[in-house]
Amino acid sequence: MAAVGPGKVGVITQARTTSTRLPGKVLLEAGGRTLLDHHLDRLLAAGLEVYVATTVNATDDPIVALAEARGLGVYRGSEEDVLARFTGCAEAFGLDTVVRVTSDCPLIDGALVRRAIDLYAAAADPWTYVSNGLERTFPRGFDLEVFSAEALLDAGRNATEQPQREHVTPYLYANGSGRMTLRNLARTPDGSSRDAASYRVTLDTEDDLRLIRALIEDHRAAELDVEGVIAVLDAHPELAGLNAHVEQKKLGQ
Repeated sequence: MAAVGPGKVGVITQARTTSTRLPGKVLLEAGGRTLLDHHLDRLLAAGLEVYVATTVNATDDPIVALAEARGLGVYRGSEEDVLARFTGCAEAFGLDTVVRVTSDCPLIDGALVRRAIDLYAAAADPWTYVSNGLERTFPRGFDLEVFSAEALLDAGRNATEQPQREHVTPYLYANGSGRMTLRNLARTPDGSSRDAASYRVTLDTEDDLRLIRALIEDHRAAELDVEGVIAVLDAHPELAGLNAHVEQKKLGQ
């Protein structure tokens, strides 16, 4: 696949089986396929190279096998130092620009990824950080970030606090280098959703799993873009209610 934007662009998704609240969650199934497969399908729809960054733990061998069976690049590194895992992956595959996503977003939208890359490319500056989470207008579960490998490697050298290492990008969006320009990718309001940002389409608990399975199995969400998923949740408030009570884990937890 040809690179898009500045240099070689790659999507790196982090995945592991040792989630504390829902162990093995990415290998659970919905609609007869693993949630990791759904996630990778959605990313590949962006037309970019996709890499899976997992751990050296034997428990993550099934993730490696799944990714390699799909012909995807895999990088294995530290479970706790996820920033080092990302820098290692970016270097191993010679990336110039990185799209960071997490595998607990099985319905992430490839078209949204492309929009974020376009916003990053328009800046024409390797010290630009693009995310749709700086000011949340999309549901959780469609989160993404775009930044240069240069900025990522700088963070890898200089970020010292444990949350910065575990969560990969705090050093970037807190402008630890003093050089970053932050750009938010916002949803264009169309009046259709009461509050799209309040919806939760991410996978961390059993109730999250109930919602995502219902979306995929009963509402064909695997074929919908982000606006289509929002429309289903708008039309079926009982679905959004399945996990509305779940609190997102805070940085450092």
